[in-house]
Amino acid sequence: MLWKIHLYAFFLFSGYMLIILTVVAYFCLIFIISRGTTRHTDNDTFYRAGRKSPWFIVAFGMIGASISGVTFVSVPGMVIHSDMTYLQACFGFIIGYLAVAFILLPIYYRLNLTTIYTYLLKRLGKRSYKTGASFFLLSDLTGSAVKFYVVCIILQKFVLDNYGIPFFVTVPSLIFLIWLYTHKGGVKTLVWTDSFQTFCMLGALILIIIKVIGQLDMNVMEAAKAVATDSHSKVFVFDNWLSTQNFWKQFLSGTFIVIVMTGLNQNMMQKNLTCKSLREAQKDMCTYGLSFVPVNLLFLSLGVLLLMLAQKNGMTLPNNADELLPMFTATGNLGNMTLVLFIIGIVAASFTTADSSLTALTTSFCIDIMQRPDDKRLRRRVHICMALALVSFIILFRIANSTSIIDAVYILCSYTYGPLLGIFAFCLLTKRTANDHAVPYIAFASPILCLAIDYLSSHLIGYKFGYELLMLNGLISFCGIWLNSRKVICKKQAGT
Repeated sequence: MLWKIHLYAFFLFSGYMLIILTVVAYFCLIFIISRGTTRHTDNDTFYRAGRKSPWFIVAFGMIGASISGVTFVSVPGMVIHSDMTYLQACFGFIIGYLAVAFILLPIYYRLNLTTIYTYLLKRLGKRSYKTGASFFLLSDLTGSAVKFYVVCIILQKFVLDNYGIPFFVTVPSLIFLIWLYTHKGGVKTLVWTDSFQTFCMLGALILIIIKVIGQLDMNVMEAAKAVATDSHSKVFVFDNWLSTQNFWKQFLSGTFIVIVMTGLNQNMMQKNLTCKSLREAQKDMCTYGLSFVPVNLLFLSLGVLLLMLAQKNGMTLPNNADELLPMFTATGNLGNMTLVLFIIGIVAASFTTADSSLTALTTSFCIDIMQRPDDKRLRRRVHICMALALVSFIILFRIANSTSIIDAVYILCSYTYGPLLGIFAFCLLTKRTANDHAVPYIAFASPILCLAIDYLSSHLIGYKFGYELLMLNGLISFCGIWLNSRKVICKKQAGT
């Protein structure tokens, strides 16, 4: 009996060592790519990669940058409660990416922008400019910290706790690794490392799906038919207007989510602004925009297959839908290699988000807030400070140890993007001159008013806002700015 215990311990230790060695090899490859892209770097290289990035490399890397580690974990579990209705929002994403490609990108390229909020300076004034940049910094810093916190918790629970490595060592170490490969090359490095990480993420996803199909004793064609005929493969909801899964709510919300959280987000746009020309940037945007439907279909199909496997094995489904995929990987039901693939997948998905965020936060603070784009010493200091800020936020979440705080941060992020939508909509849809002094007050009042409307609506008429709250938030900001504007009598405004 004793030899069986020793043998089990050996295989368990071997599994953990395999994970550690795989992750170490993964980072070694990242640093090799980083080193090859950091020769003769300056601020322009850090911020814009010299505008020489191949569009197809940017497009492929942006798939991973747009899918966080939280998405990697959460989307498969969505099928438990909402089937495949998330695809309705993904169809809306396509329209959103087309709008960004053919409405926003031409403006950004025509004005030769490094940060997209500089457009607000040219169009409205300094206060509007600072307001837009400040909302981005607040949203992206807290949002990225939450997403990375979730990944750190998963790594801690499944791997690092077994080696006695405390959480307060894990977080600074991982952020330091990101800082290490981004502090010199900036966005030029990210264009290439994100492509590699996207390849790892998609590779891990496909291999996990193949492993699950094998456990179900099916081939690929049989699995595809089983998913298509499963009750959880429902995509469209047209009959219930009160449901948050209603097609038009999901579709229109998906469109506006992309416009705001990609087209008006420096984090998402910075790599798109490194292409050689507007035409290449548009090809990049359309290519990775169209890819979101098949990629998310793979995630949702994995969720359906896991439900089939749970039923076959008589397993109880988790109360939290986010735990569906980790439940199988952590218990070893799919083998150590699947756990390795899972870890690689979430690390790749989360690092492409975190490294982009760290670089974009540095860029926006140096250019938009400090307005010193040529100061290399400042850029290096800010890059370090932003890394420390991410560490601080993540550790604070851990100390609080409350999911309500995490939820509150996500709600905060969803509310803070609404004013950006309203401000940019006013700039693009009107030729009026805004009251620059009033814009900050309107931008801060709009989310508070939306919160009140959502509360009253849910308690008085039983209607709970979903993604459409973003559109309401943007509309309130737009109307507030319009009411405090005047007609332009003289020449046409810049950038319109």
